[in-house]
Amino acid sequence: MRYLAIDYGSRRTGLAICDLSETIVSPLAVVDSRKGLFEKIINIIKTENVEAVVVGLPLNMDDSEGPQAQLTEKFAERLKKELQIPVYLQDERLSSFAAEEKLAPAQYTRGKKKKRLDAIAAAEILEVFLQQKKTDNQTRQ
Repeated sequence: MRYLAIDYGSRRTGLAICDLSETIVSPLAVVDSRKGLFEKIINIIKTENVEAVVVGLPLNMDDSEGPQAQLTEKFAERLKKELQIPVYLQDERLSSFAAEEKLAPAQYTRGKKKKRLDAIAAAEILEVFLQQKKTDNQTRQ
C-alpha cells in the first residue's frame, strides 16, 4: 500500500511517501501550509496513487495534547472528510530531533536545513508507522 506522511505545521508542512512494498520511505516535499495546502495534498494523492495518509501527531512528552496537537487533529479530521482514503494519526515525538540528526552530517546552512527538515521529519513519522504496522502484523500471526 502506498502511504503519504504529513508533518503538519502552521507555516510549513513536510511530506514523505513510501513505495508499494512499504519498504522505502522518501522525503517528498515541504509546502507552504498557508497557501492551498489541501489542494496540493489532494494533487499528490492522485498523481502518486496514494492509498492512505499518516499524519504526525505532536504529543507532549507526558502524552498530553498541546495546542499544536489539537490543530493537527482538526487538520486530520478535515482530511478524513475530504479524502476517500484512510487517514491515520501517528505519534511524532522526537521525529524532528531524528530528522535534525540525519541532516547534521550534511552541514547545510540554516536556510537549507529548514527547507528539508519537515520532509525528513515526515519520513521519520512514516518509518515509525510502517515499523509498528509490521510489528503488529507479526504479533497477530
